[in-house]
Amino acid sequence: MSVDQMVSAPAHHNEVILVGRLSKAPEARRLPSGTELTQWRLAVRRHTPDNEKGRADAIECVTYDPMVRDSLMGLTVDDVVEVQGALRRRWWRGGSAFEVEARSVRLAHRASTGDEETPPG
Repeated sequence: MSVDQMVSAPAHHNEVILVGRLSKAPEARRLPSGTELTQWRLAVRRHTPDNEKGRADAIECVTYDPMVRDSLMGLTVDDVVEVQGALRRRWWRGGSAFEVEARSVRLAHRASTGDEETPPG
């Protein structure tokens, strides 16, 4: 492939936007390199033609960004959150995993605490 062909080819793009239920609370840990990594899991419902219930994917998410880590504070399991980032494959001695490396996280809907009264009807 010539340089001209490479330049005129569409740019590669790796962008992920997820909206799902926080199914594993964020956990921070320090890697052997000294970098702090925060991991959490989202349960994201699959869209099906017949709206089947119970079909969801558990998607691992991570961040190295302290601002994103701070935005995770105060979130609880079952909160619905939006994550924007990119799909990455992280390697370590003895294995690897695909995960979403988040560049932003925001609360979409707070989980019900069960303390609210059910309206009559």
